[in-house]
Amino acid sequence: MNVVPLEGSVEAGPFEVTYVTLTHSIPEPNALAIKTPAGTILHTGDWKIDPDPLIGEGVDVDALKRLGDEGVLAMVCDSTNVFVEGESGSEATVRRNLIKLIGSLSGRVAVATFASNVARVATVIEAARLSGRSVCLAGRSMHKIVDAAVSTRVLTELPDLVDEADAGSFPPDKILYLCTGSQGEERAALGRIASDTHRHISLGAGDTVIFSSRVIPGNEKGIFELQNTLAEKGVRIITDKMSKEPIHVSGHPARDELERMYQWVRPRVSVPVHGERRHIMEHATFAKSLQVADAVTPRNGDLIRLAPGKVEVIDVVPNGRLHLDGNRLVPAGSEGLRERVAISKYGYVTASVSIDEDGSIADGPYVSARGLSEEDGSLADESLDAVEAACDEALDGLSRRKRLDDEVVETLLVRAIRRTCERVFGRKPLVDVTIMRV
Repeated sequence: MNVVPLEGSVEAGPFEVTYVTLTHSIPEPNALAIKTPAGTILHTGDWKIDPDPLIGEGVDVDALKRLGDEGVLAMVCDSTNVFVEGESGSEATVRRNLIKLIGSLSGRVAVATFASNVARVATVIEAARLSGRSVCLAGRSMHKIVDAAVSTRVLTELPDLVDEADAGSFPPDKILYLCTGSQGEERAALGRIASDTHRHISLGAGDTVIFSSRVIPGNEKGIFELQNTLAEKGVRIITDKMSKEPIHVSGHPARDELERMYQWVRPRVSVPVHGERRHIMEHATFAKSLQVADAVTPRNGDLIRLAPGKVEVIDVVPNGRLHLDGNRLVPAGSEGLRERVAISKYGYVTASVSIDEDGSIADGPYVSARGLSEEDGSLADESLDAVEAACDEALDGLSRRKRLDDEVVETLLVRAIRRTCERVFGRKPLVDVTIMRV
């Protein structure tokens, strides 16, 4: 492992890479200024402009301006909040508001936030201290991040934290739980608390859960289910949208911050990244409105020629996630993985039938199932009688000539089984049909 200091540089073949201090929702975020024989590329990574980030240094504006003065061929830049007007806001503002909010609450308080946002973690701990509450960390990643922050002295003067096993002995108005699970993850700390499966922590009427986080697109269903479960217990829910003052700020630049970055760096080419398709397209349009000469709108895997010559996508590199499936690396959308997910959700049914050479049913059909249950919780058994009956009826309605066609028989039985299982079990399982010719 090679440790690179802040504002350090690394030689990598024909490239010289210099680290430029930015601000984000993690400690020590950096842009990379990559000097190449064809020109300098600035890759921002995730960033924002936080005038008071609480932990770490502010944006190194002088370094960015120097790069602009020297000339930047292209800037690869965060697009996440390109539709958001104004600025993203400061962690210092969130600290003031959370201190005020937590100090006004009675009963147990739990705060869910991203563990990687060490400044926010420090803010919650400080708010608890000022309100006379001890802090209990709940969730594996929360413990890991805090341990790492303490060992690297990113967090200093940390008060004594309460072990989960001991937190229940504290009076309700003297304890605060700092939890993982802001995105509705079932196995995270807050999810287990909501489902009453946490070994040591419980919440109920008179308690409050604060979501100091945003809803990441795609997580809406899980988050709302979690909040509804907590509300059913009488727990008060407070989210950023419900608070009069911000209790969360984004780690990504809004339009005013993007404009300032382009004014400092003045790249010839804009390469928007980090966002959905609509974000990428809007960012390219916005960059051109700021007098950037050229902009590309890449997709994952696009190989872009920046120089010499025309700026354009010239190839596509194989890309995507790989899963370790046993001892094989397979694409994330592989058929085997999708099939296993489907089996886990819907169950699995097999049917076998013997048909002789003139199309008569010699034996069967016999049906067996996996992943389906009787009402008493046992594996499906007697309920499969209805499925076998449906198979019998389907085959009886088929002429002997058509029974000689394996594809016709298989399609007929699959439809009959799935239709009957939906009526009996409320789900359509995966179905395999075995046809034996005798």
